[in-house]
Amino acid sequence: MKQKRFTIVLALVLISSMLLASCAKPTEAPAPTEAPVATEAPATEAPATEAPATEAPAAKSQLEVFSWWTGGGEAAGLEAMIAIWNEKYPDIEFVNAAVAGGAGSNAKAVLATRLSAGDPPDSWQGHAGQELIGAYVSAGQLEPLDDLYAENGWYDVFPETLIPLISQDGHPYSVPVNIHRANVLWYNPKVLTQYNVAVPTDFASFVAALDALKVAGMEAPLALGETWTQTHLFETVLLSTVGADAYNKLWSGEGDWAAPEVTQAIENVKTLMKYVNTDYATLSWQDASKLVADGDAAFNVMGDWADGYFSGSVDGGNLGLTPEVDYGWMPVPGTQGVYQFLSDSFVLPVGAKNRDAAIKWLTLCGSKEGQDAFNPVKGSIAARKDSDKTLYGVYLQSAMEDWSKDVVVGSLTHGVVANPTWQTQITTDWGAFVIGFDTAAFQSALVASCAAYGPCGK
Repeated sequence: MKQKRFTIVLALVLISSMLLASCAKPTEAPAPTEAPVATEAPATEAPATEAPATEAPAAKSQLEVFSWWTGGGEAAGLEAMIAIWNEKYPDIEFVNAAVAGGAGSNAKAVLATRLSAGDPPDSWQGHAGQELIGAYVSAGQLEPLDDLYAENGWYDVFPETLIPLISQDGHPYSVPVNIHRANVLWYNPKVLTQYNVAVPTDFASFVAALDALKVAGMEAPLALGETWTQTHLFETVLLSTVGADAYNKLWSGEGDWAAPEVTQAIENVKTLMKYVNTDYATLSWQDASKLVADGDAAFNVMGDWADGYFSGSVDGGNLGLTPEVDYGWMPVPGTQGVYQFLSDSFVLPVGAKNRDAAIKWLTLCGSKEGQDAFNPVKGSIAARKDSDKTLYGVYLQSAMEDWSKDVVVGSLTHGVVANPTWQTQITTDWGAFVIGFDTAAFQSALVASCAAYGPCGK
């Protein structure tokens, strides 16, 4: 009996041992099972870690172009050039860094912040001439483009009188993608016919036409707008009075702002102010242009972007008029044979992250292909003399013909001949002038501003 109990107990012990052993295995198993998982996880994730290293070169293949072209013909013109870029360089992403608002003032503020932070875009748009040279070249922020001009033959296809206006110490610093004309007199042919007034040929006949219209009952035959349109009028009258050579010397420091010819120019613009609308300070340039289109005025001095406003589609906010029927044009009387220009240009900043791509962009901007894609849409003409005229409208074709043969001078109001500080001071001086029309005080102010902010006496 005892033997039997002993056997049973022994059997129970063996069974318990077996059960304990079987229970112990699941507890110990995770250690060797989980260890490989922990070890293998990084190996599984390694490709995800390496992927960015593979994509990094693609991220660097970019071109960032900065402008204030966000709407209308400007944006459409830029898109036309971007389309060419994408076709030529599909592996280089075009980054359109345009900033809207303030007629470019917002963009310039953002640009200033980026430049101060050492983060320039690869290229940016600005007005050719002293606006760029006086602000950015003087600060050492732009590279000269001599080699690019030589390699692309631009010294031969851009008018030779243009090159000095976009250069400093003989070095060009921008590539003009377009040309606008400042010295244009726009008129309503139907109004002139109605009042039996001829298109003027010189300053004297211009004043005679204005006087005849006013005597006949037209309250304000010369339309005018806000401050910058007034300085625009002044610079064209200055040009018409002193001539192209003396005009250029005034901006280079070789001329004399105290000269009798400048006195006469101020008197001439004062005469014209007798014929303008009294609400000019409150009107935009479009408002002033519309006075002419509506027949409430006969004349307006404005740049040739007015052609786009006159003839452009009504759906686009323009007037939809017919050139040479509803409106006409001529150089401001006394400036025939002279082309007072302004230009949107692109530059190569020092420290551009994608310098090679920027050079490709500048090459496109200066090319016949790029300019003929951009300008018919923008409503401007090409800087090049070999542009395809058939792509352009009636006015622009006439402007192209003049651009190829006229003497070229720069605009004050639009950044060519005066650095930004000097230009701002002249605008301030003009503001004081229109309060009392004191010729002597205005001329003295012009002399002082050239000495303080321009090249006079240096």
